[in-house]
Order: sequence, then structure tokens, then C-alpha cells
Amino acid sequence: MPQKQALALFLVALLVVNTVAESPYRFFEWNVTYGTIWPLGLPQKGILINGQFPGPDIHSVTNDNVIINVFNNLDDPFLLSWNGIQNRRNSFEDGVWGTTCPIPPGKNFTYILQVKDQIGSFYYFPSTAFHKAAGGFGGFRILSRPGIPVPFDKPAGDFTVLIGDWYKSNHTYLKSILDRNHKLPFVDAIHINGIGPQGPNRASFTVDQGKTYRLRISNVGLEHSLNFRIEGHKMKLVEVEGTHTMQETYSSLDVHVGQSYSVLITADQTPKDYYIVVSNRFSSILLTTTGVLHYSNSNQEFTGPPPGGPTSEIGWSLNQARSIRTNLTASGPRPNPQGSYHYGMINTTRTIRLANSAGQVNGKQRYAINSVSFVPTDTPLKLADYFKIGGFTPGNIPDAPPGGGIHLDTSVLQTDYRTFIEIVFENKEGIVQSWHLNGYAFWVVGMDGGKWSPASRAQYNLRDAVSRITTQVYPKSWTAIYIALDNVGMWNLRSEFWARQYLGQQLYMRVFTTSTSWRDEYPIPINALLCGKVAGRHKRPL
Repeated sequence: MPQKQALALFLVALLVVNTVAESPYRFFEWNVTYGTIWPLGLPQKGILINGQFPGPDIHSVTNDNVIINVFNNLDDPFLLSWNGIQNRRNSFEDGVWGTTCPIPPGKNFTYILQVKDQIGSFYYFPSTAFHKAAGGFGGFRILSRPGIPVPFDKPAGDFTVLIGDWYKSNHTYLKSILDRNHKLPFVDAIHINGIGPQGPNRASFTVDQGKTYRLRISNVGLEHSLNFRIEGHKMKLVEVEGTHTMQETYSSLDVHVGQSYSVLITADQTPKDYYIVVSNRFSSILLTTTGVLHYSNSNQEFTGPPPGGPTSEIGWSLNQARSIRTNLTASGPRPNPQGSYHYGMINTTRTIRLANSAGQVNGKQRYAINSVSFVPTDTPLKLADYFKIGGFTPGNIPDAPPGGGIHLDTSVLQTDYRTFIEIVFENKEGIVQSWHLNGYAFWVVGMDGGKWSPASRAQYNLRDAVSRITTQVYPKSWTAIYIALDNVGMWNLRSEFWARQYLGQQLYMRVFTTSTSWRDEYPIPINALLCGKVAGRHKRPL
């Protein structure tokens, strides 16, 4: 083992010149295979990582170098993406089609990540070929460095809770529906850590009476907003996607697709089993699954039905979302208050309004942003940009909804490095949307029903808005975010509704600088896979 680790360290030194020498290294070796899983009580073909479904958790500490050697033993090219890991100045490692070539079957690729200046609760997932519907996801936590104060006592335990919607059908069948440009059917069930309502066992978490525990809850599903609640227990929200929050207490929590929350619960009830309940939101069809919070000093099982959730009304969820605010006095990854960066006092230099839409193009189902439905190129955009081979046009998507029908294009939003911008997501449709931006955290400064206008800025939260990586937009509503564009690269901005993302509701944000300094962007990794029109190229352009 020491010899193997020494060799790995040597290879990492060759691969990356940009990691911080004094930061620790954490090595992972993952074998990705197909295997039989039983989330709904029936055998299904699922994606396993080292034989596990869901995949193994990644535990790391701020600034760690995380080295993950992934062997693809599937019969398809495969990519993992790191939901919330910012990959500072290194979008080559981002793990989505626009930045990274997939790992061919039978081959391996070593992801080299540094969780630079980050803390919090995140997850990873497969980003290609609709693999997300088959598993391959797991938790990714980043702990604070020793000596950095955390605004709550260390809990007695720390659990990863992955929730999501699930289909009985194989992911290849679902992909074939989308490849024919049809809509997917309604999902079949909800799962907790890969176990659905007809699974052989319930997802179970054991606690000691009187102690407090941390639950890191992530919605890793394909489409549905989910409500999470625990019978007889309150949840104290303490962290959202890398931001310590004001410690509000909730009886249930809406977790939209792609979002992650940390809550504290105290085992302060009579010893017995209590329901953990997850149900979908904003749908006429109600799906529910249950897990168990088990007190270690009790053999008493459930009594009575599980607790019901909130109604389908939007207002309750909107008010809860507005109540989530940053704890300005808490330290983040560094030993200084999170409120030391006064985002509300910085003038924005550009406003971009992005509207989602659904429609037909040549009789086929498509989804779009500002009327542009994304079409991938045969070469990842980041590599095409780096090797200067073209194939896409930066700035080919407008800054405001143009109206009119949907058209197909490889949409790339051109932005300038070190600017501070406003993005307004506009949702004229009758469903909740969920948006994620790779490479960044952003401040969710406002959300409301109706149509956004410049006058809407009067209601923005410019003091303690939560900084996060994924935000929801309610039906017939808007959500506004502020972003400091301090991370050079090519970054995916997408709908977290995975069928919509697959059929075009995404774009890439090209954060550009004319500087060639390594301080702005790291060189292409020596081990980068090359595909498409850059296959066989040298790693450095001639």
C-alpha cells in the first residue's frame, strides 16, 4: 500500500501543477459496474460504484486534494459530475459533456479535484446517457478545517440522506423515449438512500436518546420537488450547499431537485421508531415513501399513520424559501464571518433574463432557454475552445427572452471574468423549475410570483440572502440571483429536471479573460481525455 500511494502521489504531481502542496491528499479508486438493485422490491439493472448503490460517500476537509480514479466497466461512455464542487479555475475536471470527454468502456480516468475554500453538503452523479436514472450517485461532504469555528456543537452522528424520484423502467428504456423526442411518463416512486416504498427494508437511521444528529439531505432525483419530514421531531436548518444559515426550525422541508440541506435533529422523544417521510410536491398524483428514525434503546415499532405533508399550495413553499438566510456572524471556509463580503453593495454590470420553455421542433419534443434548445457538439466545448477549433459561437443566446418558437443551437453565454452580474430566471410555465450552475455559488436575492421588472429589485434581500448552487423558480414566477464571475472556464447552467436538460434546457457560460496567466486558469491536465475533433492532439495547442 505505501508503494502504491507513493506512485499515486508521483502521478498526481505530474498531472497537476496547481494544487496546494501543503493541503492533504485523499485517494479513491472506484469501479463502476452494472449490477442488480432492488429499490422498489423488484430486480433492476443499476449502476454500482465499488459494488454499492448508492455509491460511497466522499469525506473531505476544506482545501483537500481529492483524487478519484474511476474505472468504467459499463458498456457505455461514462462521466461523473460533482454537484457543488467548484473546481476553481479548472473546468476541465467538471465532468459534464461540455467540458470533459466521457470515459470509454473498459478505460479509466483520474479526476483531480481540490475543494478550495469550500465547506458543506453536496453530491456526485453520472451526467451522461441518462445514467442518473440508474444510480451512480453518492454524497460529497466538505468539513471545516480544524480551528475554524462552526456555529453549532459537534453532533453525535452525521448521516447522508439521498432522496429522489424513481422509475421501474430501465434507464436505457427511458433514454430511448427521450431519444425519440417524447416526454417521459410520470415517475413510479420516491426513494430514500436507494430504498423505495416496496423495497425489502426501510432506510433506517439509529440514534441515541438525548443526542443531536446532523442529516445531510440531497434531492438526487430526476424531476420532482420533495418534502422531507420526521414524525414528532423538529429540524434545525444549519447549512445550505456550503453556507451556514440562520438556524430556523422547521417541521418539514421542501427540497427541490439538485438541492442539498443540512439539518440538526435531537432525539428528545419517547424511545420508539418514528417515521421519516418523503413525498412529492406540486402534483395531483401523491407519492410517498417512509424510512425509520430508530431509537437505540427501544424495540417499539411505529404506531399510527405517517405524518402528512404540506398542501400543494405554492405560497407555503415560497415563504419557507424566503426564510432561509445566511448566518452573517458564522465563519465559512476561512476564519471570518460570512457577512464580510457585502454582495448587496456591489453594482451589477449586466442583467441576463433566462426564460424556460417547452415545445415542438419539427414535431419532436424539445426544451429551451430563451428559445434556444441546446444541441451538443461532437467535441466538448471547453476542449474545442482550448484548441481553437471552433464549432460553436459564444454569445449566440440573447440576454432576454426573444419570444417566438424554439430553435436548435449550441448555446454559449459569453461573460467577462471579474464582473458582477444579475440573472433573472423567468418561469411562465405551470410547474416548478430548478436551476443549477456549475463552478459557482450565487446569492438568491429575490423570488416572487408574476412577471419580473426592474421595479422588482425593490424587494431584493441585499443583506443576508443565502448563497447556494441550485435555486427553484415557482410556477408563473421569477427568481433573481447575483453572481461574482471569479472562476474562469466553461460552466454548465442547466435545468435539474433531467429530461429537460437532456432535450435542450441547458447552456454553457463561457467566463472569459484575455489573460494567459496561470493565476486565472490552470493548464489543461496532462491526463485529460481527448475526443471528437481533438482526439489524438497534443495536450498543448501548437
